[in-house]
Amino acid sequence: MSSSQEKKLTGAENIHWDLGDLYSSNDVNSLNHDKKKVLELSESFNETYRGKIEGLTSQEFASAMEKYEEILQILGKIGSFSYLSWSVNTEDPSLGKMLQEANELSSEVSQKLVFFDVEWLKINEDKATEWIESSQLASWKHYLRVSRQYKKHTLSEDAEQVMSAKSVTGRSAWTRYFDETLGAARFDLDGEKHTEQEVLSKLHSTDRGLRKRAHESLTKGFREHSRTLTFIFNTILADKHSSDKLRKYESWISGRNLSNQIDDDTVEALIAAVTGKYELVQRYYRLKKRLLGLDELFDYDRYAPVAKTTKTVHWDEARNMVLEAYGGFHPEMRDITARFFDENWIDAAIKPGKRGGAYSASTVTSVHPYIFMNYDGRLRDVQTLAHELGHGVHQYLSRKQGELQSSTPLTTAETASVFGEMLVFNKLMESIDDPAEKLALLVSKIDDTIATVFRQVSMNRFENSVHTSRRESGELTTEQFSEFWHQTQHDLYGDSITLTDEYRLWWCYIPHFLHTPGYVYAYAFGELLVLALYDVYQKSEKKEFADKYLNLLEAGGSDWPHTLVAKLNLDITQPDFWDNGLKLFENMILEAEKLAGSV
Repeated sequence: MSSSQEKKLTGAENIHWDLGDLYSSNDVNSLNHDKKKVLELSESFNETYRGKIEGLTSQEFASAMEKYEEILQILGKIGSFSYLSWSVNTEDPSLGKMLQEANELSSEVSQKLVFFDVEWLKINEDKATEWIESSQLASWKHYLRVSRQYKKHTLSEDAEQVMSAKSVTGRSAWTRYFDETLGAARFDLDGEKHTEQEVLSKLHSTDRGLRKRAHESLTKGFREHSRTLTFIFNTILADKHSSDKLRKYESWISGRNLSNQIDDDTVEALIAAVTGKYELVQRYYRLKKRLLGLDELFDYDRYAPVAKTTKTVHWDEARNMVLEAYGGFHPEMRDITARFFDENWIDAAIKPGKRGGAYSASTVTSVHPYIFMNYDGRLRDVQTLAHELGHGVHQYLSRKQGELQSSTPLTTAETASVFGEMLVFNKLMESIDDPAEKLALLVSKIDDTIATVFRQVSMNRFENSVHTSRRESGELTTEQFSEFWHQTQHDLYGDSITLTDEYRLWWCYIPHFLHTPGYVYAYAFGELLVLALYDVYQKSEKKEFADKYLNLLEAGGSDWPHTLVAKLNLDITQPDFWDNGLKLFENMILEAEKLAGSV
């Protein structure tokens, strides 16, 4: 082992999850049994209810809902196990085969079940309202209420079956190809080959030369794959366009807003508020340039720490930081979080073939969530751990709402994760006396907030450009994608950062554009909501707020987001709501400027 590798040891090298609560890796019989069972149940469900939904009583419909959830739970368990197994080793063909089989099974089952949604949506409004308000269907009230919004976007049963069947060889296949392409890619850096995730982490180094070389290494690798990645992007953009036309969505983002249970006006208000404050980003980077002692700040300098040295945070230390911060907020939050560590619900090791990024997989309500990340020992990795564990606590608590109402829209899905980050950040800030150390931590938090709010909105503007252009003018070239990326990034950074020519290509590695088109504004939504929420927390009676907060998490997706958040004295429907969060962010910059003057 080289000295550079020794320095990178973080204690997370052997942190692997145990998926045994889903299926044992050496017990294929249980997995195969469930595959057979879910097909039998879906076939029986089809035979029992197809063509008969309108004639059911509310009690009979409730019985059908229970059986429907049972099928979804088994299918979700199979899908979760397959995806989680594959995501830690995308280069293993047998795991790719298992994932593909799970996707094909999901499509086959969906085709047998699609009549259920179609027939439910055909029921007249009076009867639908009567059922929704009945005591027998109280467990699914919000799910049924929300589903009615899709009435004009749902196709015939035959058409929906075709859509489900073709999805296996359509978007899901292309996103898998994208993940496997970058998962298998190796980037040359200082004479060694590294994964994308390993090289990306170098952009947070204190060594400017290393940041520049990492930037060049990534760009070279992206360029080598640019033809493939451009084709994947074009294909998924075209696939979404055809689906949106068939479903009569007005714009590329309309379907996402509907699934987020948020109206177009609120999203536009959020985007307008954030883009209207790009000047704060530029003001901050001018400060950071001065703190780093640089004449010119390049895009590869954005995440440079202002501290001269950055220590490696050992996995055990990160664990204790998160547990202490979560426990200080609410003991139940700590107890749940501890189970993720103690019962091996986390996979944190960086290794070849593992896909990049981080996520919390909710799996199914009969099991528990799992946390996926690539832990590199940076302070930002501690924040990522806190972020994903926030998701995990949310998903764990909301399981009581059942399979159809445990998940939240993407907008409020980020609430618990960002709040978890805030708890850890403020705990760290309180523990520091040295102004220079406090400034370094604050700068790191501002970097993350810019990445979460402003950069995500700039990426929404990129998505808007490429989706619109693809629909109006046809297939895009690599250069056109790069021009849209450069323009939207320049709008954000202005002259505070010099964007290199190499950076023009950096749109091509971002998975959210493909996995969940339109997702990115949800990060900004969540961050600004949490800034406002944390402000309420600091001004409230702490225990009372903490209890209400856990109740919010337990509610999952059982009510409208604005109704749930209103219980914590916030009104996200007001057009000026976002200004409060942006003002709190500006206060962070003011504090950094003040600290900078004292060090």
